Amino acid sequence: MINKNFRLNRNKPFLLKPCGKDYLWGGNRLNDDFSKRIQLSPLAETWECSTHPDGPSIVASGCFEGQTLAEVLRAHSDFLGTHLSVKGELPVLIKLIDAKKDLSIQVHPNDEYAFKHESGQPGKSEMWYVLDASKDARVIYGLYHDISRETARQSIQNGTLEKYLQKIPVQKDDMFYVEAGTIHAIGKGVLIAEIQQSSNLTYRLYDYDREDRDGKKRQLHIEKALEAANLRSSIAPKQPLRVLKYRQGCAAELLCRCKYFEVYRILLNTERCREMAPYQADSISFRVLLCIGGCGSVFMEDAEAFSFFKGDCIFVPANSVQIRLHGRAQFLDVRG
Repeated sequence: MINKNFRLNRNKPFLLKPCGKDYLWGGNRLNDDFSKRIQLSPLAETWECSTHPDGPSIVASGCFEGQTLAEVLRAHSDFLGTHLSVKGELPVLIKLIDAKKDLSIQVHPNDEYAFKHESGQPGKSEMWYVLDASKDARVIYGLYHDISRETARQSIQNGTLEKYLQKIPVQKDDMFYVEAGTIHAIGKGVLIAEIQQSSNLTYRLYDYDREDRDGKKRQLHIEKALEAANLRSSIAPKQPLRVLKYRQGCAAELLCRCKYFEVYRILLNTERCREMAPYQADSISFRVLLCIGGCGSVFMEDAEAFSFFKGDCIFVPANSVQIRLHGRAQFLDVRG
């Protein structure tokens, strides 16, 4: 039998410290706008909530401070909830991405292909939430019409692949679900939050003949990409109707639901309220709160409060102690 006081000591939300990536297409907005204080330039991505070995996040508050999130979840698999597999592995990876330049044209494999060809690593479906976008910003999302594998291969060799790609204008608050197998790219001038499967499998089809720091052209993965890619035409994505549901101190809307994760946007506003907004945790799933604007505080029973600011990421274990939120902020609320 679990001692109640022991549960209260450990089943509490905690802040995470991200891992940074200095990919050549990145900018500086994650440091400038989100106060990441990561000594990389450019700072292309921050892996905010990650147990992936290529970029683990670190616990930054509470009794597990200084440990990797992966270490904590291995020791306390119940933090993930009752609906996940017994492996005790976090199924999601949450990032902030600053595309100062165009990203490579790429594709991610699905689970079936990845498990067969990539030593058991899962595939990668993902969701983008646009935090900001320049006036003429676009993303690449699938193909205008069906093409054969040979046509795709020849177009890559002669530099004409772009004529087949579907380019979609984007603006702040747009949402896109990018299913594994979809040829895609984030365009320059787009700042996004990305929620994805916990995988780092990316196959580049084309990279504009760019060179890395050593003057070498970046590696392409053409054959794997063509095997994994959906080469049929894609319907141009339309922004779904989103409905805000209001309750005490906050409002929420569903952004995305798939078999890998659910994502909600939460608008918190308790600045002029006497009561703080209750935040309901349960035993079914963990939750991750990524603050994309504003600031506030998290209050917990039998514990000191802690503050959060724009860019902070909070992990809420399944079966967490009761918490309440106070402040004026926007979150992405991710559930497994």
